[in-house]
Amino acid sequence: MTHLVLSPQEYCQSLSQIFSSHADPHRAAAKEKYMRNLFSFYGLPSPVRKALQADFVKTYGKPAAHQWKEIVGLLWKAEQRELQYAALEISLPFMKKASPQDIFFLEELIISKSWWDTVDGLAAQHAGAYFKKYSERIPEITERWMLSGNFWLQRSCLLFQLKYKEKTDFDLLSSFINRLKPDKEFFIQKAIGWSLREYAKTQAETVRSFVDEAGIIGLARREALKHL
Repeated sequence: MTHLVLSPQEYCQSLSQIFSSHADPHRAAAKEKYMRNLFSFYGLPSPVRKALQADFVKTYGKPAAHQWKEIVGLLWKAEQRELQYAALEISLPFMKKASPQDIFFLEELIISKSWWDTVDGLAAQHAGAYFKKYSERIPEITERWMLSGNFWLQRSCLLFQLKYKEKTDFDLLSSFINRLKPDKEFFIQKAIGWSLREYAKTQAETVRSFVDEAGIIGLARREALKHL
């Protein structure tokens, strides 16, 4: 693989130019409408974007360990949403070697340009990987997120164990759910149901009993019991 030496700014500009050269204004307009006009898009279907990004990495290489946060930060500030999707994929491999302080960088990403399409990946994949590596930090960080008043951080508390399966700390998850279940926010109720539905794949009866005993109702209940 050829690795050309680029500054973080050049790296991001080059990726942006490649995406821009394949832009589809009609598809972009439809995507922007679907996403409530919160973000601009190039209009790249996911398979196309991933293929372009893979070719880009073959040419320019992956970011160096000392550059990845700067590159991700620049992509996060970019106008088009596809560049945030690229940032998610670029940053994920670095979570296995994350430093203890990297959680604060992830937190900034969660609360910046927040919507489900980035927050869910940051929670379930990035924060999930980080907390597997630094499980001793879970109580401190998640409590701060729970008390933050930011429902995207609270949603992340509910979702970071999404891929843990039988290793899920259900006592912790249920404590989050019990604290958040009165919240009428759609994204909180959806996440409660989603986290329970995922855990039900390994502990169906535990989830069924919890939903009844905890008085989980409405959207959260429907989501939790969807496959039971």
